[in-house]
Amino acid sequence: MNHKRALTSDYELNTFPSSRLATIDIGAVSRSKHLIHAYVELDVTKARKKVLELKKQKQEISFNAWFIKCVSKMMEEYPEIHAIRKGKRQLISFKDIDIAIMIEREIEGVKVPLPYVLRNTHHKSIAEIYREIRAGQNQDIANEGNYVLGEGENKLMMKLYYALPGLARRWIWRIILGKPFFVKKNMGTAIVTFVGMMGKVNGWLSPVTVHPLSVAVGSIVKKPGVIGDRIEAREYLYVTVTVDHDVVDGAPAVRALSKLSKLVEKAEGLFAY
Repeated sequence: MNHKRALTSDYELNTFPSSRLATIDIGAVSRSKHLIHAYVELDVTKARKKVLELKKQKQEISFNAWFIKCVSKMMEEYPEIHAIRKGKRQLISFKDIDIAIMIEREIEGVKVPLPYVLRNTHHKSIAEIYREIRAGQNQDIANEGNYVLGEGENKLMMKLYYALPGLARRWIWRIILGKPFFVKKNMGTAIVTFVGMMGKVNGWLSPVTVHPLSVAVGSIVKKPGVIGDRIEAREYLYVTVTVDHDVVDGAPAVRALSKLSKLVEKAEGLFAY
């Protein structure tokens, strides 16, 4: 079915994508969380230069795959940053690192973001993460809204979900978010969103989230930076890190963010190729 239908010369009627209902539900449920946002600029001059060199050598690598590996290392060292609440007074911290990303695909002429969960990223190399992202981008899809990329389909359950009224769908989300093992299996414990890929924005974006950890990666901008006693042109990446204050306190969250900053700015792992 075509997602667009022009009615008159004055306007056009667009069919509402099924997946947009889930996005609306996530936005509604996320308002019940107490989120902390950190807006940082990371110097990626060294990393960008090395990634470009490796690409010229035909290595299996991308900036995004490398950045995800940095986030994975941070999560591995600070498991409390992506813990999930169980009941009123318990937290479950998972040793395995499952990170969700959004992959934009075109379905019937409309670009639709679909989730893909990268499993066990702490055990995977940058090249393996790169290949998995590419596989998700090239995966055959027949219809949007029925499944998570890379996972098995459950069309009946998704059709039932989309047929429910909004209050019922959001009630289901609240039940789901109270089940840590179900969340980890179906959503991962963190999400990394590369919003800067959609267009250049000289600033930070704060997407809504139901994950205990969300990292929104913006654009890379070139501007003056101080290196030693010199001022020179550097490349900076806008990053928004969002954590659930119901899960982690400010001090450990800052320590985790400091670790991520160090990993990114020293181009962790890129010189091991």
